[in-house]
Amino acid sequence: MRDDSTLRGRPLAVGGRPEHRGVVATCNYEARRFGIHSAMSSALAMRKCPELLILPPAMEKYRTASRQIMAIYRDYTDDVEPLSLDEAYLDVTGSARCKGSATLIAAEIRERVRETVGVTVSAGVAPNKFIAKIASDWKKPDGLFVVRPQEVDAFVAALPVRKIFGVGKVTAAKLEGLGIETCADLQQWSLVDLHRRFGAFGKRLYELSRGIDHRAVVSHQARKSISVETTYVTDLRTPEACAAEIRALTERLDTRIERAGAAAAVRKLFVKIRFADFQRTTVECVAEATDIPTLLALLEKGLARRKLAVRLLGVGVRLEEDDAAENGQFLLFDASPSGGRRERLA
Repeated sequence: MRDDSTLRGRPLAVGGRPEHRGVVATCNYEARRFGIHSAMSSALAMRKCPELLILPPAMEKYRTASRQIMAIYRDYTDDVEPLSLDEAYLDVTGSARCKGSATLIAAEIRERVRETVGVTVSAGVAPNKFIAKIASDWKKPDGLFVVRPQEVDAFVAALPVRKIFGVGKVTAAKLEGLGIETCADLQQWSLVDLHRRFGAFGKRLYELSRGIDHRAVVSHQARKSISVETTYVTDLRTPEACAAEIRALTERLDTRIERAGAAAAVRKLFVKIRFADFQRTTVECVAEATDIPTLLALLEKGLARRKLAVRLLGVGVRLEEDDAAENGQFLLFDASPSGGRRERLA
């Protein structure tokens, strides 16, 4: 849309072709009005909106824009935690820019990105990551929303529990089955009761429903895994066909591991399978290097779980975790082609 004005105002997505089992990577707001969203199959997206134009990804263009945006962020603080090509947390607690005001910093960054990269940026300003992330979504596209420390309690209380980080469809349904629809409802439950119902995640529910989030901005996060996968135009119907694909995928995986310089950090191997009925399974084992016989054994174990044709295969490694990466502050910025206290920008 930035580079071709004729694309503006029409439903547009980036992703794979419907006839090749493609998936929507992202879409503009015109497409979202039809119920289209990322990770939706391209075929379903076209049924929802026959006028949808699906363009192939242009990764080098995105990487160039990402580098430009991240460089602007780092003009204001070294504490930048990228979440994706176009999204990041910034801890501006110690920044002297814009008289130390997180709100002014966010406004200035948004203007600089618009002028230099040609895309709009939405930002959330808040005392912690959880609130900043939600605030960054509040006025999309091209918005700025601020939640001051004294406003956190009221802001969080009104939030639906589905907004809590980590609450997916299953957990949301379980919470709603208990009569818990908002964070205010959740605040009525004790830590003990939430732990009894949800295990270790109960503590996160207890804290986030009260706007408590102690996670720090981590500017250099350790990679936890490396993987490759392929969705097949025609289902793989025999173990032999799957085994041949595992060998080919492993060659690609080895290339990625070498490029990342991660060979010494490998601690597990895994095989991911998605069957023709869209059910998924992952099989893994302890290992310190890729090994075809081991991966084939994992494949065999996974295939035995459903005995159906296979539409997707993936192979990967899990890497040794760096404890330092867990110890971690916030603006959260989200770039869009359409548009004492710690302060976080998202």
